[in-house]
Amino acid sequence: MTKPPGPLPFATGSIIDFPAEASCLQIEGLTLAYGGKPALKGLTLRVPRHRVTAFIGPSGCGKSTLLRALNRLHDLNDEVSHAGRILLEGQDIHAPEVAVDELRRRVGMVFQVPNPFPMSIYENVAFGLRLLGGMRKRQMDDTVEWALNAAALWDEVKDRLRASAWSLSGGQQQRLVIARSLAVRPEVLLLDEPASALDPISTLKVEELIRRLKSQLTLVLVTHNMQQAARVSDYTAFLQHGELVEYAPTDTLFTNPSLKSTENYITGRMA
Repeated sequence: MTKPPGPLPFATGSIIDFPAEASCLQIEGLTLAYGGKPALKGLTLRVPRHRVTAFIGPSGCGKSTLLRALNRLHDLNDEVSHAGRILLEGQDIHAPEVAVDELRRRVGMVFQVPNPFPMSIYENVAFGLRLLGGMRKRQMDDTVEWALNAAALWDEVKDRLRASAWSLSGGQQQRLVIARSLAVRPEVLLLDEPASALDPISTLKVEELIRRLKSQLTLVLVTHNMQQAARVSDYTAFLQHGELVEYAPTDTLFTNPSLKSTENYITGRMA
């Protein structure tokens, strides 16, 4: 297994950093507010490339808000304001020359509840490819097969690609949504509680998929499930009240956290 890039500790000892060349995303002094009420307060951290980084923390701490900021989903809400920068491979995602559609192709998103489109399995995966255009049928067929294989779903659906996506189980639907995101070759995949609505067997399949995918792209995971974060992530960031409290290799954060507040949260002594 490839070792994660070596962390460079900040002076506080509770936050790690990574060299710029090892980072896919750089968040610099990010403050975000809804209608003037702060949800994120001066967050600064780097997300390493080709690793799984988990955001954990109590409800309302800002972890899902941070996740959505990474591909500008907050643009859809006129009451949201922000300061600071988010860099994707060194480019500010809010720069005037950045096309939001292209950003969201590069930074895909998978939500808590599976959301397949009301069309066939094949057309769900091909949807983004058709929007991009310029792809011949044979190439599209090959890409759909590749994406379904990458999402560990091909063997289960290869004989019924024209069936409705809604005929799949919940776990299969979530892997289909992941395949739909992968088909357009993103650099980052954001996962917001991707297994919370699934049964235990489907959850394990999604977790296995997350571990496999980091060889191809960078993954950022929001989860309330401490065991899941421990199982699948390489690094974990603990957020509280919109602030970054601790950020460390997952094994270190769960077995030897630097701060008492982190220990209280992961051991269930803080809601």
